[in-house]
Amino acid sequence: MRRASRSPFILSPVAHAVSRLVLCATLGWTYAGVGHAQVPAPAGDSEVLPGARAPASAPAAAQQETPLKLKSSPMLAEEVPNGPGDEGPTFVFGDRVSGRPNLETVIDGNAELRRGATTIRADRIEYYQPEDRVKSRGNVRINSGGNRFEGPELEITLDRFEGFFTQPRYRFLSNGGNGQAERVDFIDDKHLTAYRASYTTCERDNEASWKPAWELRARSFEFDFDEEVGVANGAVLRFKNVPILGFPKFSFPLSDKRKSGLLPPTLNMSSVNGFEVRQPYYFDIAPNRDATFSPAIMTKRGVDLAGEFRYLEPTYKGELRANILPGDKLRNRDRWSYGYLHSGTIDSGLSAIGNLGVNLNLSRVSDNDYWRDFPLATNSTTQRLLAQDATVSWNRGFFATAVRTLKWQTLQDPSAPIVPPYDRLPQFTANYTRVDAPLLGLGRGFDWSVEGDYTRFSADRTLTGQPNGNRAFTRAQVSHPWLSPAGFITPKLQLHATSYQFDAPLANGARSASRTVPTFSLDSGLQFERQAGFLGRSFTQTLEPRAFYVRTPYRDQSLLPNYDSGANDFNFATVFTENAFVGNDRISDANLLTLGATSRLLDPATGAEAVRVGVAQRLRFADQRVTLPGALPITDRISDLLVGASVNWVPQWSFDSTVQYNPKTQQSDRSSIGVRYNPGNYRVISAAYRRQRNISEQIDVGWQWPLNDLWGDKGRDLGAGQGQGGGRYYAVGRLNYSVPDRKLVDAIVGVEYDGCCWIGRVVLLRSQNGTSTSDTRILFQLELVGFSRIGANPLETLKSNVPRYQYLREKINTPSRFTTYD
Repeated sequence: MRRASRSPFILSPVAHAVSRLVLCATLGWTYAGVGHAQVPAPAGDSEVLPGARAPASAPAAAQQETPLKLKSSPMLAEEVPNGPGDEGPTFVFGDRVSGRPNLETVIDGNAELRRGATTIRADRIEYYQPEDRVKSRGNVRINSGGNRFEGPELEITLDRFEGFFTQPRYRFLSNGGNGQAERVDFIDDKHLTAYRASYTTCERDNEASWKPAWELRARSFEFDFDEEVGVANGAVLRFKNVPILGFPKFSFPLSDKRKSGLLPPTLNMSSVNGFEVRQPYYFDIAPNRDATFSPAIMTKRGVDLAGEFRYLEPTYKGELRANILPGDKLRNRDRWSYGYLHSGTIDSGLSAIGNLGVNLNLSRVSDNDYWRDFPLATNSTTQRLLAQDATVSWNRGFFATAVRTLKWQTLQDPSAPIVPPYDRLPQFTANYTRVDAPLLGLGRGFDWSVEGDYTRFSADRTLTGQPNGNRAFTRAQVSHPWLSPAGFITPKLQLHATSYQFDAPLANGARSASRTVPTFSLDSGLQFERQAGFLGRSFTQTLEPRAFYVRTPYRDQSLLPNYDSGANDFNFATVFTENAFVGNDRISDANLLTLGATSRLLDPATGAEAVRVGVAQRLRFADQRVTLPGALPITDRISDLLVGASVNWVPQWSFDSTVQYNPKTQQSDRSSIGVRYNPGNYRVISAAYRRQRNISEQIDVGWQWPLNDLWGDKGRDLGAGQGQGGGRYYAVGRLNYSVPDRKLVDAIVGVEYDGCCWIGRVVLLRSQNGTSTSDTRILFQLELVGFSRIGANPLETLKSNVPRYQYLREKINTPSRFTTYD
């Protein structure tokens, strides 16, 4: 016998079922035809010897066939064709290869067999070509599309991927899940069953004493890689080798794909509701529809039944949620809530008909105390105004119209009552808008529009102190912007016309009123640029002065009720507007000039803004006599000075500030200063100081930072959503402190621990739900990475409250099979 060198053999399929042996050209074998291999063997000897040649009697036609050519590809395929007739060639390697052509091949020593995305390595491999069956013994390793198995013995049919593996260890590509079993039965390449097995996402190390931090042990596992779901029968979940949950049958995800079934229970402890256990069940109705039923037990209240239904279509989407708590033990009554959101359009497909839109926002609860007792159910700790809002809109071309009904539920607190807003039952709106269009034969370049609004306002008159009524409002406006790279100038004319009908007389006895107010404005600005250098850096520096003049004559509106108007906030966005009020019940008289300037430092290569400084002030030539009810006229000729700055000199630091300075008192009436330090992933500290003189003064601090930094452990930069390595603690939180009251208004303080394959979180949440009452909750969570999260879910609370908070684990795409390529 002659020992062969470690060189490859190639086995290719015949008639979609039987593979034949083809020896590589490096060993002297020649390809004798398409679709089959002709392999001679010396008479009386079954061992394959190198150096053989195709027989001389081969037909001339076969020898003259066009040779096969490889087609180049710029990338490797993630999915390998595996259907009938697409099995592809089979390659074998080994220290010694023997066998009989078209029957069996035996590879001894460093044996290896490859076909498509499947690789088998072992001490010995026996390949039976007629059945396409492989038997492997000794240190067997198989890699099938990135899923890896290791054990002592494997027997499998390659084309169907059907067989068994004894005492294997396995690791799956999709989520890094791994474990070991007494036996694995392969049903096909997408389905397998593991008996007396374990499963975890903790990565195995090289120590013989290694044990996973958490592990799911079961009598059997059924893994379905088509649906990306695993099913455990007779399962026990252990954490740190302590049983924490047991299931007769339990399904779990092998990826982030949705599936119906029980979700992990949520647990939290609240000073209001006591200890709460909620067990959700998820219904995967369709790819664009799902529902969740979430019953809960609250030790202080009773049983709460909650549900949610969601849908998503190409042109509309919606969400319905509802809760019912029969016989609340603390309030001695039934409690309930519901909320429905829907938004979308109905596209007629015909431009002559236009498009119809429907938007719904419906919310209601059983009583005034609901927001205080169940702050999470209303998605806000201070949500005391619940809307029932429905709008149907239609548009075609430049024209749009809508019909709206809006009714409010106001949750009153006897210690802090609020005046309810007005219901709008109904409201009709219409508008026609043209941009850069001709006007009255004057040519193009005009922006003009006409809009109308008819609304019936109603509320409890004993609370509002004014009559209900119908209001019709119309506004027509036209402007002509002249724009250039050096600046702009935009004159604008507006005409406001309003009429009222009341259900009770005004102070002067009238039951109707009307008002017509014109407005002229002229907006202008210039743009200057120069190249400049500061602190060793080159910039493009801009200087952008702006002047904005408004003239609106005075119309007495003191007797008119106020249904929807409020004072505009004084900031850089509103200081250059015509009306000092929002809404349509008050049109401020004005004869004023607003002057402002902005200067920016821009990176000439990227355009990124490093510094912005702005200043603005109003010069009033006449008193503003139109006010909101109870307010005094504005007589100051010079308004407060508005100064703002933002600095982003380096990516790690940012600074923002706005100061409203009163030149008469030489004090700031309002100021806001914020700074943020963000040197990298999972490292952010932000602080803000907000003050409104004689009204409020607050300090706000938020952070997420690795505690291991305190003792010099800087971790590893694995990128966003991957943490910084195992064994690290992270502090996270946000504090809102009232300086005048000398107390915390809201507080979130927590600690996260990253144990590689598990993450632990403990979060203390304190929220103010009244002038003298608060709710304190403790949320804790055990996240088994790639498996499930057990406990209350503080992640949304942290994400919505802590500036720039980052999840320690984000959803990631399934890795390529070449990341575990053998």
